[in-house]
Amino acid sequence: MEEPKQKSENIRMATILKNLSDFNNNEIPSAEDYHFGIVVSEWNSTITNALLEGVLETLVKAGAKDHQITIKAVPGTFELPYGAQHLFETQQIDAVICLGCVIQGETRHFDFICDATANGIMRVSLDYSAPVIFGVLTTDTMQQAMDRSGGKHGNKGVEAAVTALKMLNL
Repeated sequence: MEEPKQKSENIRMATILKNLSDFNNNEIPSAEDYHFGIVVSEWNSTITNALLEGVLETLVKAGAKDHQITIKAVPGTFELPYGAQHLFETQQIDAVICLGCVIQGETRHFDFICDATANGIMRVSLDYSAPVIFGVLTTDTMQQAMDRSGGKHGNKGVEAAVTALKMLNL
């Protein structure tokens, strides 16, 4: 019984002591030549709006202009894959960043939403041969979500933007 608890604590230690959004700006590729789509969930908007701010700040610092960024809102995290697909079909987009937040509740709904969203985002990326970035927080508590959306562990939105830039520069 002690071993699973220890393993769980070790996994948590991977994020507990550092800001995961701390990047060397010299290692972030330029955004100047690309057009970005951002699909953001309206559910848990306090968190997703903070993620969006992180994405926008990072893309602008990397050289993106307003006309290179298209933002679309969807009702919830489950709808992110369709939003990404819609952007590829209706806009000139090089990469899509999907932003959402699912917080564990008392039912298995969390598991179904997280699994379907991850698989859907991957499918859109493969179908369109383009980066579709999983900027979705899947946390146990609201506090964990706040810590990862501009709090003590950084901003997953920053990480998602950097990932998009690195994937575009493969």
